Amino acid sequence: MKKNLILFLITYLLIILVFLIQKPLFMAYHHDVYSGASFTDWFSVMYHGFKLDISMAGYLTLIPGIFLIVSLWVKPQIMTPVKRFYFGLISGLISIVFVSDIILYKYWGFRLDCTPLFYLKQPKDAMASADWKTLVFGLLLMTVISYLLYRLFNRFLVKVIEPEKKLTQKLLTGFILLFTTGLLFFPIRGGVTVSTMCVGKVYYSQKMELNHAAINPMFNIFETLFLEQDFDKQFRFMDKAEAKREFSQLVEKQSVEKQPELFTIQHPNVVIVVLESFMSKVIAPLGGIPDVAVRMNGFCNEGVLFTNFYANSFRTDRGLVSIYSGYPAQPTTSIMKYPAKTQSLPSIPKSLKKVGYDLQYYYGGDADFTNMRSYLISMGIDNIVCDKNFPIKDRMTKWGAPDHILFNRISSDLDSEQKEPFLKMVQTLSSHEPFEVPYHKFNDMYLNSVAYTDSCLGVFIDRFKQTKYWKNSIVILVPDHAMHYPANIDNRSIARYKIPLLIIGGAVKTPCRIDTYASQIDISATLLEQMNIPHTDFMFSKNILNPASPHFGYFTFPKGFGMVSPKNRYVYDCDAKSVVTQEGITNYNRKKAEALLQTLYDDLEKR
Repeated sequence: MKKNLILFLITYLLIILVFLIQKPLFMAYHHDVYSGASFTDWFSVMYHGFKLDISMAGYLTLIPGIFLIVSLWVKPQIMTPVKRFYFGLISGLISIVFVSDIILYKYWGFRLDCTPLFYLKQPKDAMASADWKTLVFGLLLMTVISYLLYRLFNRFLVKVIEPEKKLTQKLLTGFILLFTTGLLFFPIRGGVTVSTMCVGKVYYSQKMELNHAAINPMFNIFETLFLEQDFDKQFRFMDKAEAKREFSQLVEKQSVEKQPELFTIQHPNVVIVVLESFMSKVIAPLGGIPDVAVRMNGFCNEGVLFTNFYANSFRTDRGLVSIYSGYPAQPTTSIMKYPAKTQSLPSIPKSLKKVGYDLQYYYGGDADFTNMRSYLISMGIDNIVCDKNFPIKDRMTKWGAPDHILFNRISSDLDSEQKEPFLKMVQTLSSHEPFEVPYHKFNDMYLNSVAYTDSCLGVFIDRFKQTKYWKNSIVILVPDHAMHYPANIDNRSIARYKIPLLIIGGAVKTPCRIDTYASQIDISATLLEQMNIPHTDFMFSKNILNPASPHFGYFTFPKGFGMVSPKNRYVYDCDAKSVVTQEGITNYNRKKAEALLQTLYDDLEKR
């Protein structure tokens, strides 16, 4: 009995030790982020993160506890291979999660959760953010860590203990082992109080990077996976009646005032160009770095520029749904993951198709990535140009065909006869990590990739202007999301989400600047109103030009949300249960932001 209990305890403590060691290794790997951390900070990270470590270790010790009970009755020749298989399995799992986490943190800005797992359904595309050296290093590191962990576990935990011979002794030992295994409930749950174990329990510092270091990534994955269900149980801030009242202040209102007309004709040809990872930081007229997006800078003087505009999220799948369906991004999931739900969404393409528009989608990458094809098809688009439509020699980058190839294809189509009116949707990809572009202007890879895509866009617009379609066309330029740039910017920073929205084209009546606060979800109502097309089914979208409607920018990030308006800038971190930003009239946006998110998840559950 004693040997079994000691082995059980060693199993639990050894797994905890493995998780503890991961924290200083994570911080050492990201030494540039934690260069200013003191010895106390390193210790505090391990101390506060210990809660999640003992919880996750509890989950992984449950099965070994059962093995010890079964071993009382089953021969070692049977149980030993089973134990080795289990510890080999968790050795591989721990190493994959650990290495994926330390590598992806640089790109994602938050610890590994189930978000990347969704993208791993298309491994080629999911790994495209990293260069080949990083991938090779990651695979080698996974292999080494898996091997070392397996040897460690095999050495100390796969032991043959002679079973008790007397039946009463077996029963007593089995009962005590069952009771001891049951005690894992307490570290797994986080105690006996009402509050259960969650990632937020390890948040302790105003420095978000220290909170991130304290998180156990394996626990974070499991928690976010469980959050995928019961959407109407998540983000409950107030009762339904109050949420309804607050949300009613955020929707489109009727206006008796005549609104400005942006276009010379009611139904112009529309080209929507979604610019991968562009942000206001690279647009000079918006206060950004000069000489990066030089063509976009020039276009700002030619069209309608929205100066207080925000992305709704941090990833492409969320951004596309926000742009085309006026549907806010979700902090714990992506509606694009659920084809049964996305098919019920309204969209700009659906609305334009009803009034006779010809639809076409252009993307140089894999249209099946993140269920994108199912979403596009549900919007009524059956003409999708993607990577498979380009010769292999033209799609040799990690993501597919580079942007100059993509824009050449669109220009070639516009040189031929087109059915009018048309809606052409273009999604660029070259300004995505790892920023592989045939262009050399800046040493900074991100800025260089933006300058490249900007130059490709400029050539496309120049060619478009030479066609007969230009005078009756508008081009909407908007990013899918902003970039994690500069590298030290916090995911909860409002500047992380500020992006340009620009409308140019021969059918634009007068160049102007619009300073109204808005976000991607407002594009649909604004565009459709200009075209005199109904948009009442876009429940979250508002016409930016309507003076009677509320105007604000809204965004979400993993486990958090923000709302910005002229009167208040508010950001809340749900994990830390703390206000990150509160500027202007205190709490002016708090209830509104909470009601919007609560209403969004209620709607998500019903779809």
